[in-house]
Amino acid sequence: MLGPAIGAVTFGLVVGGFALGIHVGNVHNGLIAVSFTAVGLYVVRRRPANREGWLFVITGVAHAGMFAGREYGLHPGPLPGASWVGWLGVWPLPIVLMFTCFTLMCFPTGRLPSPGWRPVVGVLAAIGVVLAAVSALWPVEYARTGLVAPHPLDVPGADEATTFYSVARPVAYLLFQLVAVGCVIARLRRTHGDENRQLRWFVFAVAATALVMVGGLLVWRSPLPGVLSVPIAAVVAGAAILKYRLYDIDPVINRTLVFGAMAFAVSLGYVTVVLGFGHLVEGRGTLLSLIATGIVAVAFEPVRRRAQQLADRLVYGYRATPYEALARLSAHLAAPAERLLGGVCTTIADGVGAREVVLWTGSREALRAVSAWPASALSSETRTLTDLSAVPVVHDGRFLGAVTVRKAPGDALSAAEKQLVGDLAAQAGLILELRATAQRLVVAGDATRRRLERNLHDGVQQRLVAVALELGGVVRLAEAVGSTELTARAEAARAQLLEATAELRETARGLHPAVLTQDGLEAALGHLADRSAVPVRATVSVGHRLSPEIEATAYYVVSEGLTNVAKHTGATLVRLRAELTDVGLALEIADDGCGGAAVRPGSGLEGLGDRLATLDARLVIDSDVSGTTLRTVIPCA
Repeated sequence: MLGPAIGAVTFGLVVGGFALGIHVGNVHNGLIAVSFTAVGLYVVRRRPANREGWLFVITGVAHAGMFAGREYGLHPGPLPGASWVGWLGVWPLPIVLMFTCFTLMCFPTGRLPSPGWRPVVGVLAAIGVVLAAVSALWPVEYARTGLVAPHPLDVPGADEATTFYSVARPVAYLLFQLVAVGCVIARLRRTHGDENRQLRWFVFAVAATALVMVGGLLVWRSPLPGVLSVPIAAVVAGAAILKYRLYDIDPVINRTLVFGAMAFAVSLGYVTVVLGFGHLVEGRGTLLSLIATGIVAVAFEPVRRRAQQLADRLVYGYRATPYEALARLSAHLAAPAERLLGGVCTTIADGVGAREVVLWTGSREALRAVSAWPASALSSETRTLTDLSAVPVVHDGRFLGAVTVRKAPGDALSAAEKQLVGDLAAQAGLILELRATAQRLVVAGDATRRRLERNLHDGVQQRLVAVALELGGVVRLAEAVGSTELTARAEAARAQLLEATAELRETARGLHPAVLTQDGLEAALGHLADRSAVPVRATVSVGHRLSPEIEATAYYVVSEGLTNVAKHTGATLVRLRAELTDVGLALEIADDGCGGAAVRPGSGLEGLGDRLATLDARLVIDSDVSGTTLRTVIPCA
């Protein structure tokens, strides 16, 4: 019941004040009282935990009390008790203004941005209390407010108090405003996401109200338009706190800047021709109006284009031109293979000012995201081309994937930006085709190694073993006939043959380990761990057979990682993890060595990164004095 009671009291004070008369210099207090109290109570009802709603309520009630008190004191007559009632509507002004600034500083959460602002608020509160005390004791505000009833107190020192107040009041009020603006700017710089958008909406609303106020003073010589627009700021603030349909404000600010700039340019052009040129030549108004209209019409589009570019620069920051975007793509193409697709997404985002760019590959019925900017936009879901509003990626007439671009709400791609996305999508098609070619080469190479390993194991190796057995028979026969020399030579030949067979077996295993083909990845990784020169603590959980390309790539990643540990790190222990997850096969090789691992041209790690890139995987290296960790996730879709 507290909320309705506060609303009823505020409404009664404002209605009663307006019933006593309408004074333009006091109307803003009534409007602030109604709008801030109503918005605050609504926020408190919808978001009880949000303290900003109560700050709005207190601000509104304070203005309602001041409004009613001033209206009572301004009424001619004066009314009974007008001295004290009017006095209550005047002297709290410094405290109420300070509290209003505090409310703005706490927007939108109801809390200051950081504890460091508390001493600042303490100083402002002390200044407000001092000024309010001076105003309560002496009639320092009465000349400005125009109260009919006199000040109820008669304290000596009125002249000195008036001199002090006339200097301290403007300085203090300016300080209140500067601190509030500085606090809002500081919060804007440190916040992100919804809170940042809430602040931008509120700042935009306050700035728009100030512009209306200035426009009213310049055009109509009256503050009334600005006064009547005050509730807009409170309503926008409430909507922002509640996050109701909180679309991004950037397009709104952008269009407002363009509209304002064009209105100013059109007005300036018209006034210059009609008033300036007309005064010189004493021309007729109708003719000069037609001339001014023609000049404005001719200059409108170039001026609008320039104003749009300036607004884009102010709101969105620097945005690359199409030529610059293509030049940057060339730099990205010189990066390691695993970052090529990310470079395409980054280039598109730079060129069109996108909030999100995703590159998809696959068929039209099954597209999977392989790269995105920012990286958080990458998802594991599979989509169809009809589900996506995307630009197809085509190379030599073959569909390879698609590119989706998301800009701020209400900010659509222009024709030039669509052309740029299409051109960059064509470059992405070339990269995807090269990537597919690399994948086919890797698959073909793995198949060739498996075939050579099988031929060596089942063909040449078996024949050599058979020859070794025959030589064993020759040795036994030579021993039987007592030929010592023949026995020795036959035994030496047999030993060399067995050694060659062992070397051939190692060569075949290097081409493609038979255990990987026969028993799967878990057994192959266990075999690598057993043969490692550095003790390995292995955790392998794959569960079922994967495609030959994935198993072979995972095997060579672990093999190369363990080899590097043995050669370069001086480690005493290696932790190996291979786990099949929802997103793919996760591999991690971590050691406690000296660190210093990095991808260098021609190194084994560069080769691993290139091979992983053909399977949409990325090699991540964390290396410092505490050891080196290699990580990757190989998609298994």
